[in-house]
Amino acid sequence: MSEGTPAGAGAPAYDFPKILAALPHRYPMLLVDRVLSLEVDKEIRAVKAVSFNEQFFQGHFPGRPIMPGVLQVEALAQAAGILAVETLQLAGTGKLVYFMAIEEAKFRAPVEPGVLLELNAGFLQKRPRVCKFWGKASVEGKLTCEVQFTAMIADPPG
Repeated sequence: MSEGTPAGAGAPAYDFPKILAALPHRYPMLLVDRVLSLEVDKEIRAVKAVSFNEQFFQGHFPGRPIMPGVLQVEALAQAAGILAVETLQLAGTGKLVYFMAIEEAKFRAPVEPGVLLELNAGFLQKRPRVCKFWGKASVEGKLTCEVQFTAMIADPPG
C-alpha cells in the first residue's frame, strides 16, 4: 500500500478485505468500515458508517438513538490497531493489539444514526510491545470524542 494514498485516487487506501486481515474483530464488533489514509509510523484516517441498524441503537436510547461513547473509543482503538499492524509489520503473525489503558476520554457531541464517523488516530509513543496513541472522532468536522490510550502487542490467548 502506498503511504497516505487519498480516497478517490483509484483504489481505496486500504480495502475492506485488508481491514479484515489486520483486525480479529467481526460483526457486530468490527467498527472500521474504510481506511482513507494511513501513514506508517505516524497516523491513520478511517471511517465508521453509523447505521440505524446497529445493534446498540435498540437500547441506547429508544426514541433518541446515540452511539455509546465507549464504542467511539473502541472504533478509534481499532483504527489505531490497523496503524500498529502496518507500522510494526504484524500482519500474518497472529499477534493481537490489546487495550492497557484509556486516558483523558472526552465526549463532545452525540453521534446519531446516518452519519460517517471520521476516525483519526496516531502514535504518541511507539515501542515493540507497547504503544500509546491519540484519537479523535468527528462528524462533518465536529469533534465528538477525543482520547489517549495505550495498547500492548501480545500473542492471542490459548
